[in-house]
Parts: sequence; C-alpha cells; structure tokens
Amino acid sequence: MHKGLGLCGSHRTGKTTIGQEIAREYGLEFVVTTTSEVFVENGLKPSSPMDFKTRLWIQDKIITAAEEVWSGCTGPFITDRTPLDMLAYTLGDIQGVVAVEFAPLQEYIGRCLGSTNRFFASLAVVQPGIRLVPAPGKAALNEAYIEHLNTLVLGLCVDERISVPFHVLPRGMVDLQKRCKFLAQNSLPSLGIKIR
Repeated sequence: MHKGLGLCGSHRTGKTTIGQEIAREYGLEFVVTTTSEVFVENGLKPSSPMDFKTRLWIQDKIITAAEEVWSGCTGPFITDRTPLDMLAYTLGDIQGVVAVEFAPLQEYIGRCLGSTNRFFASLAVVQPGIRLVPAPGKAALNEAYIEHLNTLVLGLCVDERISVPFHVLPRGMVDLQKRCKFLAQNSLPSLGIKIR
C-alpha cells in the first residue's frame, strides 16, 4: 500500500490549492475525499445541527469513504483532508452541555489515529494566515471556529499515538510558491520523493 502526504488543518487555509500545486509539480496523485457527498448520500446536511450520536455515525461513514479512496492510490499521493481533520471537526462539536457517550467516541478516536498511521508517511499542518474571502459553496468564514479547529489539529499531531512526522506551515507564509516549497522540502522526502 502506498502512503501519502496529508495536508491537515481547518477549512479556508489553502490546503486544496497547495495540494494541487505540489501534486502538479512533483507528479503526485492529488486525492479528493467526498465528505459533503457522504452527508448527502445519507440524507444529512453538514451545516444542519445534529446530536452527537448522529455526528459520530456520519463521521464513521466519512472516514470509511476516505479510506477506500486512499487504499486505491497507485503511488505516493497528496490529499487535503486527513483523519486528524475528521477527528478535529468531531471534537469541535463537543461543548460543555453536549451529551457524549465516551466509549463510541474513544473508538472513533482510535480509528482516526490508526488510519493516520496506516495511510500517511507525513503530515503538514496548514495554519490560518491567508486572507479569508467569501466564496459560494465554501465553508463559513468564522475566524474563531477556524482558530479552534487549528488548535485541535495541532494538538492531535503531537498525540503520542501518532507515529507520523509532521511539519507546521508558518502563519506568516502566505505566498503560494513559498508555501509549496516549504512543504515540499519538509514533507516529501518522507514519501521517497527527491526535491528539486
């Protein structure tokens, strides 16, 4: 099985743009996962409120769909969503008043961490930094929520159960070419790719 470089972090940080650019430059497969399609297939809307039991149920389906896509890769790949992102969004739904059955949550946490170790040779956290511009079909521009998710992803990367090396893109680095160069130099060698 081939492993990939996972770009992780909140929405609206430029992960997709960076991933497509690095894939083009280094001949990697850019892997798209289908989170919104999984919601639709199961009669749910990502933006609609749901109880936590439903949240875990749909998140399990989302990671199953992603694992199927990653399993089908024929060489080293790059993707703009990782199990750590899925876990961060799930954990982001927990507030002090949210009823959570801990055993199913623990199971889901274990699955996300295990999937990260299984499918990825390197992770790169793309932090907030680029200017947020409203765009149709894109996630909400809630800067506080974006920061919340960024903090969760950073914390998950240092969890002792994760064996995958990771790098963090500096916030002040917003030029696309500099971002791609930084991530290529720091992350692609883990995939056995020589940097030009």
